[in-house]
Amino acid sequence: ENRIELEKVKKRRQEREQEREERESLMELEQREREAAQFSQFSKQEDNFQLEQARIRSQIRVEEGRAKPIDLLAQYISSETEKTTSGVLHVHEPYRHLTGLTLNDLEDLMEDIKVYQQLDKDSGHQWYWKDLTIIVLDEIRRLRMRDSAGDAAATCSSQRHGIHSSVAAEVSSLFRNKNVAELCNLQNNIEAKLSGNTAGVDVGYWESLLSQLKAFQARARLRERHRDNLKHKLELLKAEQGVKTDPADSAAGTSGVSSKAAALHGASSSNREMDKKGTGSGDESSCDTDEELARYSSALGQCDQLVTASLTAYTTGRFSPKLMKLDKLEAGTDIVEEDEDLKRLEWMRTTVLREACEGEANRSKGQLTDDEKRLQKEAQKNMAGDEVQFSVEAKLDPQQYLWSDKYRPRKPRYFNRVHTGFEWNKYNQTHYDMDNPPPKIVQGYKFNIFYPDLIEKANTPQYELIRIDEDPDFAMLKFTAGPPYEDIAFKIVDREWEYSYKRGFRCQFHNNIFQLWFHFKRYRYRR
Repeated sequence: ENRIELEKVKKRRQEREQEREERESLMELEQREREAAQFSQFSKQEDNFQLEQARIRSQIRVEEGRAKPIDLLAQYISSETEKTTSGVLHVHEPYRHLTGLTLNDLEDLMEDIKVYQQLDKDSGHQWYWKDLTIIVLDEIRRLRMRDSAGDAAATCSSQRHGIHSSVAAEVSSLFRNKNVAELCNLQNNIEAKLSGNTAGVDVGYWESLLSQLKAFQARARLRERHRDNLKHKLELLKAEQGVKTDPADSAAGTSGVSSKAAALHGASSSNREMDKKGTGSGDESSCDTDEELARYSSALGQCDQLVTASLTAYTTGRFSPKLMKLDKLEAGTDIVEEDEDLKRLEWMRTTVLREACEGEANRSKGQLTDDEKRLQKEAQKNMAGDEVQFSVEAKLDPQQYLWSDKYRPRKPRYFNRVHTGFEWNKYNQTHYDMDNPPPKIVQGYKFNIFYPDLIEKANTPQYELIRIDEDPDFAMLKFTAGPPYEDIAFKIVDREWEYSYKRGFRCQFHNNIFQLWFHFKRYRYRR
């Protein structure tokens, strides 16, 4: 019985040890999973931080005018997701930024795209970077083939790629200006040709054609996405400006553009044919008599002469942008009618005039704008108890500004303070005390002049101290900035200034506020 009991105890001990080991292994596994999840979260946060830093660096380079191609490409996909028209509107497709890049530039761009592909995983933009990768690799391949040493080497290289240089242009014209659906049909046909009986088929040619087709498909996808984005931006702009769209035009979509172009082209061609014929039957012409037909033909001839003369002047004058024919436009190009453009222009002019009139009315009533209120709030910070507002302007001689015909001159807003206090010299200490203090004297000034609409912000406003001969105890402090602000002056006490920054002197132009703070020197009595 004791032996059996010992066996039972031993067995229970082994079971407890086994349970403890399983529990420890389970806890270790859970701890490892928590650490892996935490590490994954940290890694994701690190990727988001690096992506945000990359976007900030790109934005800085774009604002400073030294943007790289990757900056423009990243800015394009960032602005595509905006729901308003306040952002940057990109007129051209993103792959147009690759034009003119060298082989080294494209290789560097390829590395930058890989970085964005690795960091920008969860934003849904992987299709964008994938298409750009295909296009950049195709451009690199083209440049390497072009830079091959010698014409013979280039010909051999092109033969190795399956397409001779003599038919390369024909192949490019075959794929150009086709939409995604048409290119997909071509891809299916080529794959069917390669998967079937290849007897008598140039496999290398069709395989190379299939590889180039991917680059044209990527361009077509980006082009169609860009067209849809522009259309969406145009609808938002029309909604903001209150321009009503015709339901028939909106229902027609992109096909309406091509139909309008075809109709216009057909009308112009029919007019030219009618002008060439010079005569016509009653059923073919809208004119009832020969005189009306002759007058109509003469008018058409004068219009053709006028158009020819205008085109000649346009060509010789090298005007920009270049004139384009309707049949040369790409499919899906949005065409803005003259009436619609005129309505939008009138709306913009009305908006500008209304804002200008409101601003002028507020200035005449003494009311502050939002920018001026913000600047005044900034200037009122840290106002001491011994400071009071100071607004004694001095009259200046009438001046004529060279820029007055372009900008309307106006006086700047300001918030000035004068610092007053007691001067406890020997005389005041003898005749006055704290209960009966001496008169306060001016000990300094703080001028805050607001220039929120300054045109030339690189030129710092200047000040000038002008002595008054009739009143030697006072002087005139004049401030000059530039368009559209007039000069302004204040009458102050004429004493020697303290130019030490430790004594509170400040002269700076920051956040559209010109600040001039100074105190007067204090002379100590010495025996």
